[in-house]
Amino acid sequence: MQTYWGIDLGGTKIEGVILSSPSPESVIIRKRIDTEAGKGYQHIVSQIARLVDLLKSETGYQPVKIGFGTPGTLDPATQTMKGCNTTCLNGMPLKRDLEQTLGVPIEIMNDANCFALAEATMGSVPEVAPDFRVVFGIIMGTGVGGGVVIRGRDGQPFVLGGRQGIGGEWGHFILEENGYPCYCGKRGCNEQVLSGPALQKYYEDISGEKRKLQEIVERHKAGTDPYATQTIERLLEYFGRAVSILVNILDPDAIVVGGGVGNIDLLYTEGVERAKKYVFNWGKLETAFLKPKLGDSAGVFGAAMLSV
Repeated sequence: MQTYWGIDLGGTKIEGVILSSPSPESVIIRKRIDTEAGKGYQHIVSQIARLVDLLKSETGYQPVKIGFGTPGTLDPATQTMKGCNTTCLNGMPLKRDLEQTLGVPIEIMNDANCFALAEATMGSVPEVAPDFRVVFGIIMGTGVGGGVVIRGRDGQPFVLGGRQGIGGEWGHFILEENGYPCYCGKRGCNEQVLSGPALQKYYEDISGEKRKLQEIVERHKAGTDPYATQTIERLLEYFGRAVSILVNILDPDAIVVGGGVGNIDLLYTEGVERAKKYVFNWGKLETAFLKPKLGDSAGVFGAAMLSV
């Protein structure tokens, strides 16, 4: 029987899954262990090997290929990792080392790409746009990122990684001139405007008080806090501008909005209305804006789809 193997490599947890078919209902086994990233790169590789051995021993199956979702990107030119918030991975030949350790071919994509692929193939998109041509998956949480999924001429969806491995990198173009500084070296990136921490920081800067994002949203809805309303209005306006760029360039059939910030219902109504002002289509916007269906399973399911 053909099986689909995926590993989601996170900063604190490593999750593995084996599927019997490309469907969320076909899970043979799911298992998580601690990453223990503080012990360094070689230890992370050994933890991955340990997880794969556990999946093998508990199911009796052997992988032919394994897909990996990672907190960064494999540079196509150097074949080393870059942009990882688990910083000990940066500059390391993770794909080569995993193939040598595990003895099977490895396919690596960043976690935003895996999210996009999972939602496009087995999540919310098939219910709305089963014959999609282009899907963009957004993550708006602690950070901001994205991934592009395209249906090929053979009918099979694939992730658009790009020449430099940064295809779909939505988190780091400048949205606000002279905005908050970003770890990437620029200021006012999407991530420093639309992420949860950035929204909370903005609220604190204008109000002098610290509040969680959920509380800020609730106070805006209640109409009791002008600073909360200013924060949410700013989010909606900048969200509209940012997604209009995606629509103008890619014109996707659907945009799936994941991450904690994506739980704000106003994004799918007022946020989309703001986007209409900026889309080059005279106020008309037919793109479907969807909430994700797979939750925190999207990353590992998307990784499993890489093993096809």
